[in-house]
Amino acid sequence: MSEDQFETLAIHAGQEPDPTTGAAVVPIYATSTYVQEAPGVHKGYEYSRTDNPTRTALQTQIAALEGAGPGVGAAGGAIATSSGLAATALLGYLLKPGDRIVLPDDAYGGTFRLIARVLSEHGIEWTAADLTTDDGIAAAMTPDTKLVWVETPTNPLLRVVDIDRVVQAAHGIGALVAVDNTFATPYLQRPLELGADLVVHSATKYLGGHSDTVGGVIVTGDDDLLERLRFLQNAAGPVPGPFDAYLVLRGLKTLGVRMDRHCANASAIASFLDTDPRVDSVWYPGLIGDPGHAVASRQMSGFGGMVSFTPTGGLEAANRIVTKTRLFFLAESLGGVESLIEVPASMTHLSVEGTDLEVPESLVRVSVGIEHVDDLISDLDRALG
Repeated sequence: MSEDQFETLAIHAGQEPDPTTGAAVVPIYATSTYVQEAPGVHKGYEYSRTDNPTRTALQTQIAALEGAGPGVGAAGGAIATSSGLAATALLGYLLKPGDRIVLPDDAYGGTFRLIARVLSEHGIEWTAADLTTDDGIAAAMTPDTKLVWVETPTNPLLRVVDIDRVVQAAHGIGALVAVDNTFATPYLQRPLELGADLVVHSATKYLGGHSDTVGGVIVTGDDDLLERLRFLQNAAGPVPGPFDAYLVLRGLKTLGVRMDRHCANASAIASFLDTDPRVDSVWYPGLIGDPGHAVASRQMSGFGGMVSFTPTGGLEAANRIVTKTRLFFLAESLGGVESLIEVPASMTHLSVEGTDLEVPESLVRVSVGIEHVDDLISDLDRALG
């Protein structure tokens, strides 16, 4: 296997043995400051808000997995942040009053809240658009559009956006394209290779993979954008601690093997739900009848570990199901080794209630873990019953 294969990069990029001790695992550099030989003369680190060796290793690793940075001989790199929303907020600092952000019309509730209720108070305009259609994309591209925010698959309706099509439209008017790659991960989808300017992750989810840390990442293949974002992060301060960086480093080493199991389990569960008379609708891009199946097949190497559905019986049935599962924990978040289940309208997407982004009240979203699939299907079958 060559040294640029995904699984190899996940274990080795940015993670050379410690030169002092030979430690095979990147140390947790629990320090806030660094001794200098003379004023301004140091070994690459001054203060841990600016950077930290554990964080540097993580940034090198994730950039390589997304196809950017010196780890793969490319331009750009990555910035690790204190949360996924901190990463999104940093992109907001790139904009000025009067600029417009376009976001999907079923965007993650936290992203909508930040853009519509925080950035808008500082003069940033926004438009929610259906980015899965040519008409929706074209209508959103106005002269003041400076950033197009893409989720694909979207959260929670798992719609698939043709990244290349959005990039061509956005670049045609001089706008940047940022892709939230949290659901797909770089193992399944590489937005930079499809022309995106920026990739954002909630590292809390699949990258960390064990529901034990909170973090975010921005990746870009543009050196000027990277320099600007590093300045903004140092000025504003949304940095991860070294222990959080270490936990994501650890999680990324097994991302490939975990995603294989997430995808296989989710595919089986989606098929089970799709043929069950107790279920009205199923959203999963791996289903042949799913509207996004063709695009997902072209730009992804797998269909992910997220499945959404609406049960017959409406909201009452949805609330009953999510409280009766035993292996699917009723909890927010996603992407961990354990399976989770929730009702987005009253949990993760409550902030979009009463807006054009409101999701069906009976929608159930499941983050399919890596448990044995037969046990997971049995658990859902019992809860549906």
